[in-house]
Amino acid sequence: MNEVDVAIVGAGAAGLSLAARLTDPAHGPAAPSVALVDPGPSTGPGPRTWCFWEPEGGAYDEAASAVWRRLRVVAADGTVVEGDPAPFRYKMLRSDRFEELLGSWFAGRPRLRRVTAAVTSVEDLPGGAALHGLAPGGGAVSLRSRWVFDSRPLPALPPARTTLLQHFRGWFVRTGHDAFDPGAATLMDFRTPRPAHGLSFGYVLPWSAREALVEYTEFSRAPLEEHEYEAALAHYTGEVLGLGPFSVTGTEQGVVPMTDGAFPRRAGRHVFRIGSAGGATRPSTGYTFSAVQRQAAAIEAACLAGRVPVPPRPHRLRHRVMDAVLLRALDTGRVEGAAYFERLFRNNPLPRLLRFLDGASGPREEAAIGFSTPVAPMLHTLAELPLLRRTPAAPTTGRAGVPPR
Repeated sequence: MNEVDVAIVGAGAAGLSLAARLTDPAHGPAAPSVALVDPGPSTGPGPRTWCFWEPEGGAYDEAASAVWRRLRVVAADGTVVEGDPAPFRYKMLRSDRFEELLGSWFAGRPRLRRVTAAVTSVEDLPGGAALHGLAPGGGAVSLRSRWVFDSRPLPALPPARTTLLQHFRGWFVRTGHDAFDPGAATLMDFRTPRPAHGLSFGYVLPWSAREALVEYTEFSRAPLEEHEYEAALAHYTGEVLGLGPFSVTGTEQGVVPMTDGAFPRRAGRHVFRIGSAGGATRPSTGYTFSAVQRQAAAIEAACLAGRVPVPPRPHRLRHRVMDAVLLRALDTGRVEGAAYFERLFRNNPLPRLLRFLDGASGPREEAAIGFSTPVAPMLHTLAELPLLRRTPAAPTTGRAGVPPR
């Protein structure tokens, strides 16, 4: 049986980011030996889009497909709230470019090896763990490691008081005339028909005057059928944006759980969950990439220091409580989603709001943000949270766990 210090299951954002940190050449001989185990690109969900904000000089700038220094939200009546998020920038990474960049890094790292196999079981053993899988040709693969970090989606979501889904479909469009402002990303455009339950919005990421990713997104309890997304996108691009003739050069679709359930960080004494499976997705927004980086940095530090590398909770307790309140308030209809988010962006400086959404805000900033929301229904919801039972979530369809942000 092959042996390594660390085995990482899955080569998405979480697995690749952790492998990159653990095998950084700057660690020298202290770097652990790492096996990155994944069934290969042909079995994956295809290219995904990861968006996040950070100051200048990020680690993965080489892989960024686009960067925006202005962000906007459009109210249902067409009123635009726009601002400069400095010192932050909003970035878009395409997963294929990210994988290509990290693949070039890995080529010169002898402490890392890629293993192409579909993992069938992980055994927690005294002093380590054993991983078993099948290679593409059907041969058995076995690996022994001190620690295992598993990024595969959970078979079922954890019990929760509230479980909504952020589900979306996007078109990569190319127009025959200038139709976009490439300097600004539209995070939420509420000029979309309101669904019977939850909220909907458009999301526009232009990287030229004629090219953009245009998405239709809902926060609700169940995904739509593909033809319903297509109809919603046709309405948004035609009736709302007025793009005129355009071609669709690609699509993406996904489902992201928005839940106040407690995601397990351990699956055994030597087996841990990372990424969305370890709770990295922010329940109130669906953003994941930044929390994945914080999680990977903490694991890296623990491994190098010889500590048990339990992944930290990606989000602080008070932020998880605030997220639980918002999800419940949206689900019960106590707050109207479009008005809530418009008010949030209108009444707060963008840098403060982005720090809050990324879990980097302090209590004073959070108090100011709280008073800019509908206080009475939010307090009502906060008071009832301890009385609510956590119940199993209904099964979802679609590519659950593929974050659009």
